[in-house]
Amino acid sequence: MGRMVTSMSGFFPSRPSRPSCLSYLSCLSSIVFILTAATSFAQPPHDSHAMPSLSRELVERPLPLRTGVGTAHDVVSTRNPQAQAYYDQGLALLHSYVWLEAARSFHQALRLDPKLAIADVGLSYAWVELNAPGEAHAALDRARVSAAAASDHDRRHIALRASQMAAEDAPADTAKLAAYRKALDEALIAFPQDQELWLLRGLAESSDPAERGQGSRREAVRFFERARAIAPAQFAAQHYLAHAYENAGRTGEALARASEYARMAPQVPHARHMLGHELRRTGKIALAIAEFEAADRMEAEYVALEKIPPALNWHYHHNLDLLAMSYRYVGRDGKAEELPKKSFGLPSNTVEQELNKREWPAFLLAKGRADEALQAADVMRSHSSPLVRAMGDVIAGEARMAMKQPKAGRRSQRGAAADAGVAGRRRSGGAVAAPAARRAVVVTRRVRKGTRDVEAGRDGGPRGARARCVGQCPLHTRVDRSRRHGCRRR
Repeated sequence: MGRMVTSMSGFFPSRPSRPSCLSYLSCLSSIVFILTAATSFAQPPHDSHAMPSLSRELVERPLPLRTGVGTAHDVVSTRNPQAQAYYDQGLALLHSYVWLEAARSFHQALRLDPKLAIADVGLSYAWVELNAPGEAHAALDRARVSAAAASDHDRRHIALRASQMAAEDAPADTAKLAAYRKALDEALIAFPQDQELWLLRGLAESSDPAERGQGSRREAVRFFERARAIAPAQFAAQHYLAHAYENAGRTGEALARASEYARMAPQVPHARHMLGHELRRTGKIALAIAEFEAADRMEAEYVALEKIPPALNWHYHHNLDLLAMSYRYVGRDGKAEELPKKSFGLPSNTVEQELNKREWPAFLLAKGRADEALQAADVMRSHSSPLVRAMGDVIAGEARMAMKQPKAGRRSQRGAAADAGVAGRRRSGGAVAAPAARRAVVVTRRVRKGTRDVEAGRDGGPRGARARCVGQCPLHTRVDRSRRHGCRRR
């Protein structure tokens, strides 16, 4: 019914949700156990990291059909070819974590066909990832109200999204996740050629009902491969397979799938970034840097042309972090310092990206500049989110220990445990912005372990070769690439 989105020229994400690569939360222990070196960072004002708001005007702003973002297509209940095209565009952008542009596309589809209920389902995903859960629920409610006039296919997708959101709202309730998986299995019996259902079923293999692909497990591979076989010209399965193979330690296959993703969606920064990510893991650092630089150019062009505040573009921040790590690896220390400092100075509307900003004080600690790291930590400690405050306390504790102030270091670590405990208690009530709220329990556990180690005098800091590695290896990967510096699996 309408044409496919075959490719759309340049623009560039607004948030992942669980960024592209592994979440930095999974490596909070890297700060507690690894960083000890120490010290003249001009501290930005504490309110510089106030989380910016997302205006409705921006989310609903009209946009053109793009080229260069790859093919996505799912026949939905509309007779308006343009509405179908914009729905497909929104779908493509969801699959590349371009949340803001996806939301704009779904709004445009609804302007063209106000009865297209499934477009509100797409909006519910985008709103969640833009940290607006109330708007997400309102979008789903609209879809359910309008579902009676929709096709069987669309009604099935609306019901599935309702089941998934019920599980997302209660992440500790495994029965709700099981019910969602069962509903997906039943839908696949009814619609065995629906690629989108196979993708959703693969994502549902995660224990996180809000999984969007970055944490995909090896068990998801068979579902993603089925989706790829059904629609080989569409890129989404390639993207999710790259993540799943990476998480399974199958680096060669991850690189192959990431290469295909970048080929099929060349104007999506995350596609280029994902290829760089896999190239870096295989030791091809120069090629990885070229991909990260290409993604950075795309991000900068998007921000300028679309007048999107950089603070609302999660991927821009994240790509800067990995580009800086790669520069550090090859000894380009000037760039390696410039980029994380730049990223740190940009506020974000997501808790998770604010957590990622620990890369700058981590760099300072690794360079022996503990007093500057402490000032950066103080910025994080002033944040409204208890998770970000906990991260700031962890870094402050490490900085104090490096400055030979053990009592102050222990106080900071205890503060981290307290803040992480607050976040953990709130994680089911929506008081902490998604998706970081779903990981608060992980932070709580790791921060408390770090506190016990500090209080017992075990700082676990790097010595000799491993200390050199801190400043040169990507801290948020499962395996540090610089094995010649003695990096080990974490």
